[in-house]
Amino acid sequence: MAYSILVLDDEALTLRTFGRALRDEGYEVFVAMNGEDALKIIADEKPDLAMLDVVMPGIDGIEVLRRIKATSPATVVVMMSAYHLVDRAVEAMKLGAYDYLTKPFQLAEMLNRIRHATEVLSLRVRVRDTVEWAKGRYDLERLVSNNVRMREILALAHKAAEADKTTLLILGESGTGKGVLAKAIHYNSPRSAMPLVELNCAALPETLLESELFGYEPGAFTDARRRKEGLLEKADKGTLFMDEIGNLSLSAQAKLLRVLEEGAFMRLGGTKPLTADVRLIAATNADLRKAIVAGQFREDLFYRLNVVPITMPPLRERKEDILPLALTMVHKYNREMKKDFMGFTPAAADLLARYPWMGNIRELRNVVERSMILGSEGDIDADSLPEEIRDYEAAEQNGETNDTPAPAGQFRTLREMEEKYIKDVLEACHGNKAQAARILGIHTTSIMRRQKRTEEKTGVE
Repeated sequence: MAYSILVLDDEALTLRTFGRALRDEGYEVFVAMNGEDALKIIADEKPDLAMLDVVMPGIDGIEVLRRIKATSPATVVVMMSAYHLVDRAVEAMKLGAYDYLTKPFQLAEMLNRIRHATEVLSLRVRVRDTVEWAKGRYDLERLVSNNVRMREILALAHKAAEADKTTLLILGESGTGKGVLAKAIHYNSPRSAMPLVELNCAALPETLLESELFGYEPGAFTDARRRKEGLLEKADKGTLFMDEIGNLSLSAQAKLLRVLEEGAFMRLGGTKPLTADVRLIAATNADLRKAIVAGQFREDLFYRLNVVPITMPPLRERKEDILPLALTMVHKYNREMKKDFMGFTPAAADLLARYPWMGNIRELRNVVERSMILGSEGDIDADSLPEEIRDYEAAEQNGETNDTPAPAGQFRTLREMEEKYIKDVLEACHGNKAQAARILGIHTTSIMRRQKRTEEKTGVE
């Protein structure tokens, strides 16, 4: 990409020399010998970078920098100053200059500093592209549903997105799409261009979770050798999504409550209060009211989180969405796997609609992916669906899915069912643990741990 650069200096020879060197590097160059001309170029051309001499007649380089940051904050500015003006260079850095060069300097040094500055521009472009991609993917207008209750939830999410300082609590079973809704709310809010930081409270032990959330100072604990910013600081001006917040320790809950009420916190081992402007979205599949009664969750934190509660319905209660969701997944995996599946046969679609989907959307996604890995292109037929889905229909037809319990001896244990399921998926993937883990929704180490447990139980060496 050819970047444009403004060079401001009151020496004609310097402008000619710098201009020639920068053009030879492929940059589009604008030059100005005074601050007034420089500001006009900034207004008309909006260059990507600016090199400004500090000492100028009339409007000096510092004032030009100040006005650039007010009118064109995306412009990356490199200041130029003599040795005896280092204090002014420091002032420029405080005003937002990216770098400064101390005169005299070599052309090679200047070009190297400019290359570093363009890396910042390139990073900004990538971040902007990523945000735009995420906005498109998580656009609330694209999250459609045929279910009345789900449409009401999406309408509520629209309103919640606009109230970008309001704390949200998303409830629902595992796999119902709580994380997707949280992302959609962020990317449809006024904070969409700022960070979305995610923390799974169930994935980290208590001590590590607090250090990740709040950060720490050197010496806060044995391995704390340097200062670490916490996720709260990284989410400043943006959104912090805390999944499985029911797993948060009581100590961390008290600290989080202070953040919500005062906007203040301290790093572990710190003594200076810090502030962060963060919109919190929390999610859980736990019953927090029961956790309050059990003394596992603070009641005051619950009410602070429960400002706008959103409960995601399980997939079995929105059956009209099952086939549209499955077809969307087919299109997604067609792109990823470079395959050409059309959809589902009527028999397969009927099986999908009848199945209770206790794992919700996550389970549906795994079933679609597995069926596309093992099936033939075209329409996915009933025989390509997993055994448990086909068996459910047979059990339903035989009246075995009613509320009358079967004799205890006819049941397998959960562990036996899990072991068989993992074995079947591994066989379908020809022993590829990475592929099997993706289908199962677990890590490869979890597969190996379960295999080892099975071998020890059966005495296999």
